Amino acid sequence: MRDYFSAISGSAGRLVFSLAYFVVLANALTISEFGVFATASATGVMLSRILGFGFIAPLYRIATVKPRLLGAYTVGFLAMSALSLPVVAVAGGVMYLIFFRVDMAPAAFALVIAAEALLWRLAEAAIIVNNGLNRFGRGAFLVIFGTAIRAAAALAFALLATRDLWIWTQFYVAANALSLLVAATFFYPWQRLRFTPRLYMRRLSDAAYVAGAEILFYLQMELDKLLVLALGGPHLAGIYAIIMRLVDLTAIPVRTFSMLLVQKMMRAPDMLRPIGTRLGIEAGIFAVSTLALLSLAVLLYFAPGILGSNVAEAAPLVILALAVPGLRNLVEYQAELLFARGQTAIRALNLVLLAGIKAVALAYILERHDLARDLVPALNWAFLMIYAASAALTYSALRLPAKRV
Repeated sequence: MRDYFSAISGSAGRLVFSLAYFVVLANALTISEFGVFATASATGVMLSRILGFGFIAPLYRIATVKPRLLGAYTVGFLAMSALSLPVVAVAGGVMYLIFFRVDMAPAAFALVIAAEALLWRLAEAAIIVNNGLNRFGRGAFLVIFGTAIRAAAALAFALLATRDLWIWTQFYVAANALSLLVAATFFYPWQRLRFTPRLYMRRLSDAAYVAGAEILFYLQMELDKLLVLALGGPHLAGIYAIIMRLVDLTAIPVRTFSMLLVQKMMRAPDMLRPIGTRLGIEAGIFAVSTLALLSLAVLLYFAPGILGSNVAEAAPLVILALAVPGLRNLVEYQAELLFARGQTAIRALNLVLLAGIKAVALAYILERHDLARDLVPALNWAFLMIYAASAALTYSALRLPAKRV
């Protein structure tokens, strides 16, 4: 509990600054521009999992169980990150041609991808390593600082006389660059750096599975934004992005809990065998997530303009997505269980199946509903279907022996 409250302090601070960042930016850009930016940012987060070809997972495991090897694995992560940059660039180009070429300038898209996939991902590595070392206070500060800098950049952008998406992407890159500079200079636990290929070779297969699984995980998580942009246009994508951003805020305390549970399961892989433990944790995650969104919905019902005029347009729809955050957070939690047990290949396969189910379900919904007030209620059924598939796949895999990595 002490570790949780130490870590959640960062999440609480992040929640405050995330809300401020969201409110300022959602009202500084037009709804269409915000929808395009949010979708591009989600694409950058997905592509950021290519960076290092998943070697951030061995780096995290080493920080958790063998911290004296951290210097060697830091060099391995940086080397793998450099090798992965061309792949990130090619993947970004493909995503741009498929989803963004009509609605976003290529230079603006490139800046968003660089901010997410390179600058913020490297800053995240410092946060992940600090958490692996149980230095939750330092990790929490970096989380708060990174979010606060983005909020400050959004506020500075909102005060400009002329505002457009191209100008904002430049502010966004500068904010993420500053976060990385502070993280690398003052918070990364540097040890004597040494290049040790023989250590890395043993971890490459696990890293590759993790990279594949992470890409698939974020594809599954963010596929809805891409499909709404492609099939519904930028305005509907903006309304959808506003609603899902509020849903994302409910995941912050759950992710902190999942991080600590993963660390515990790395040392005790079979701790969730009792079915009562599983059901209790899942019920708690669903209850916390649902109550969080319900609180936001009630607030927006009585004061729809409290988060700005653009958010007010989506405010009546928030209550219609009441089951979405709980189901979405449970799918994310279940994926983390397999990572903790070293079942990365099964995790990757599960995420392929879940991404396919989500694509079919959302394409069907978007084909039948072109208005936000009809689309949002149908999302509850889509996410229920995704959760049921995830639970069946995950808990079947948990019956297998854990893989020690």
